Amino acid sequence: MYLIGQLAKLCQVSSDTLRFYEKNNLLQPAGRSDSGYRLYSEDNLSRVKFILRAKSIGLSLDEIRELLDIRLEASQHSCAEVKAITQAKLDEVDMKIKELTRIRKALKKINDACCGHVDDDASHCSILGALNDSNNVNESASESCCSRHEKPER
Repeated sequence: MYLIGQLAKLCQVSSDTLRFYEKNNLLQPAGRSDSGYRLYSEDNLSRVKFILRAKSIGLSLDEIRELLDIRLEASQHSCAEVKAITQAKLDEVDMKIKELTRIRKALKKINDACCGHVDDDASHCSILGALNDSNNVNESASESCCSRHEKPER
């Protein structure tokens, strides 16, 4: 049996992290010592490591809780149920990548249109113009803001 600090050290997390997992019903101590300290078992150690691995691939606490519940009664569940959880997360990640790609393109476009010269004041900055324009930022900032300078090579 481990005290909370010992378990935390073995898992390379803080005691507060373990308390957080308890508060969110991801972890329950195996018992209490005579003096009231939380005691954790090898099963608790395995469970925390499972939680940490699941977190490392981006699963939410709710998704982890669901997987832990399935893990407890694995014979009562199918692989399809488990796969549905990870497939939903994969779909979510793909959507985020798509959105971040769109954002990156828009930022690159307005960033590339600006000369970025220290000597020029920002009153004609194409970045500010694009962000101020009521049109879509993706369509704005197609021309350099500093016409007296050549656009820097990228």
